[in-house]
Amino acid sequence: MNIDKRICDDLVANGVSFVTTVPCKQLAGVIDEVDQRDDIFHIPSNKEDEGMGLCAGAHMGGKRPAIIMQNTAIGVTINTLATLIQYYRMPLPMLISYRGELREPVACQVEMAVHTKALLAQLNIPTYHFHWQKDVEEFDNILKYTFMCNKPVAILTDANFWGGYGDQ
Repeated sequence: MNIDKRICDDLVANGVSFVTTVPCKQLAGVIDEVDQRDDIFHIPSNKEDEGMGLCAGAHMGGKRPAIIMQNTAIGVTINTLATLIQYYRMPLPMLISYRGELREPVACQVEMAVHTKALLAQLNIPTYHFHWQKDVEEFDNILKYTFMCNKPVAILTDANFWGGYGDQ
């Protein structure tokens, strides 16, 4: 199974037609797949909170948006999540590389991983952790859930899910 294609197929099957992304080595394959899709309007973002603003605009324009980002920027998105996305009950699937978990080779990534789930829990954002590639089987249901209840959801995808970082 090509995990990047499966994720994009599920996005499209659930009506997601606008995706913004912030670069991440773990997410490079899925970002490339999004960029190649004619049925997804892809706008790269400089920062995660900027991307959420773009998603809010897309939602207000009648599109179903999603953001693809790293967990290391969760801290800069707190205000945008609380005062824009949640306040206006916008559904927003957030596919997030969960940097700083098992098989992470960059020590500085660990510090934000320690706080990621707690910050999302404090905001009452439903959070799903994909550790194994078979976990992608739940992605379609998670997308249906976020659009049904008009809430943001976080899908954390760790290095193990993406196949690690080569030989370690």
